[in-house]
Amino acid sequence: MGVQQNLRRGEVTIRHLSKSYRLNGAPLPVLKDINLNIRSGETLAIVGASGSGKTTLLRVLAGLEDADAGDVLIDGTAIRGVGAERAVIFQEPRLLPWLTVLDNVGFGLETRGLSRSEARGRAQHYVQLVGLQQFEGAYPRQLSGGMAQRVGIARALAVQPEILLLDEPLGALDAMTKISMQQELARIWRDEDVTTVLVTHDLEEAIYLADRILILPREKEGEPRLIEIDLPRPRDRSAPDFVRHREELLSIFGLH
Repeated sequence: MGVQQNLRRGEVTIRHLSKSYRLNGAPLPVLKDINLNIRSGETLAIVGASGSGKTTLLRVLAGLEDADAGDVLIDGTAIRGVGAERAVIFQEPRLLPWLTVLDNVGFGLETRGLSRSEARGRAQHYVQLVGLQQFEGAYPRQLSGGMAQRVGIARALAVQPEILLLDEPLGALDAMTKISMQQELARIWRDEDVTTVLVTHDLEEAIYLADRILILPREKEGEPRLIEIDLPRPRDRSAPDFVRHREELLSIFGLH
């Protein structure tokens, strides 16, 4: 009980987490003995080479997959399966094509106990938060990729989760839209103060958005690394300290 009293809302503890798949009948280790505390309200980016287990770790945190061993605790309580305190955003926003922007964002709120007027009011708030108030009545087919992803983010935030889990949410966007969306995400997370875990293959995106970066090793015998990104916000990609972090990451991945 004492431990839970000291925890803020949305704090995640990962203890001795391991996960394997089976390939041609043999076990294929993906995650091995991962231990990590994710602070309430922080943004953690997860990076690593292909096959390092980034998306697997996110799916375990989301409750979409079970670990072979170890625990994930949220606010001191071990999780089992999906839960209302977590919301997931994938690379494709997966909007319902027959619903407007506003109805997509509000979808499911009434089933959580909100009245119709409360659900509509909350949906309007989050549509405005992502800057799409002029598109409330638009349908998904009428939206650009970046706009559709904003709707997905608004929908996830509308349920007011403690923890937001994102799996390469900007990976399908063009370079200019991606930069604009990164700026939007940084602003939204500052306003919402929600614990965020972001899987990305974009090292600069990780530096721009994250408070800390978790680097998963390609070799399962290797140790994960945590890097603190102690840069003021909003972040300047051309600032010497930003460039220093980028050079450090490139060096770790053997790209420099």
